[in-house]
Amino acid sequence: MLLENKNAVIYGAGGAIGGAVARAFAREGARVFLAGRTLATLDRVAEEISTVGGVAETAQVDALDERTVEEHIGGVVEQAGNIDVSFNAISIRDVQLIPLTEMSREDFASPIVTGTATHFLTARAAARRMAERGSGVILTLSSSAVRAYVPGVYVGGFGIAGTAIEALTKQLAAELGPQGVRAVCLRLEGIPESWEGISTEYWSAPPAEIEAQMKARSLLGRVTTLNDLGNAAAFLASDLAGATTGTVFNLTSGTVVD
Repeated sequence: MLLENKNAVIYGAGGAIGGAVARAFAREGARVFLAGRTLATLDRVAEEISTVGGVAETAQVDALDERTVEEHIGGVVEQAGNIDVSFNAISIRDVQLIPLTEMSREDFASPIVTGTATHFLTARAAARRMAERGSGVILTLSSSAVRAYVPGVYVGGFGIAGTAIEALTKQLAAELGPQGVRAVCLRLEGIPESWEGISTEYWSAPPAEIEAQMKARSLLGRVTTLNDLGNAAAFLASDLAGATTGTVFNLTSGTVVD
């Protein structure tokens, strides 16, 4: 197993993205610490993991609250002995479908402030512990919006937030590399599986139409799946990717090309 005897913290683990990564980590042998705002959703993921023989623990954590993040990661290290992997998948409160010329300052700034703040806080908390023992992996999350500039498609500050998160990841890699800590960002395209249960009332088109558009512009003629994400995250967190840091891992199925 890729992550046997590893301890991993997943923020936003009750959501579709965080849950998929948590399941993949557990499947590969990691002990997973599921953090998020809503215990009920975290407990459901933990139960699924436990049912198939994995080890998962949950904690209510606001990944935008500095003290809470520090206290939680400290508790994890005290309990498990160390932290090997940190992955942040919380929602960054983006507002889309409004042209920049009509968008409020607050709506524009929301994903930029939220995305950079939460990734900084969780990465910093993990990095401090990882650096002490000389190893660890910090995984961050961005989207194809950092590269996909399309007339008539209004993403507000979402793409800018992703660009900042990718830059933060590279800076973390530069500063933490000498201490044996790696940092990698996963860049996603929209994952239709993750839309279940989400209100699409104000979307630009029906979900099926958006998925068809995504397939049409993909070099592979397909969409990225939650399984794709989980597999990639598990690999990047493992020792098999030991020479990989300071980079963005493209998981867009070729909708954007580096």
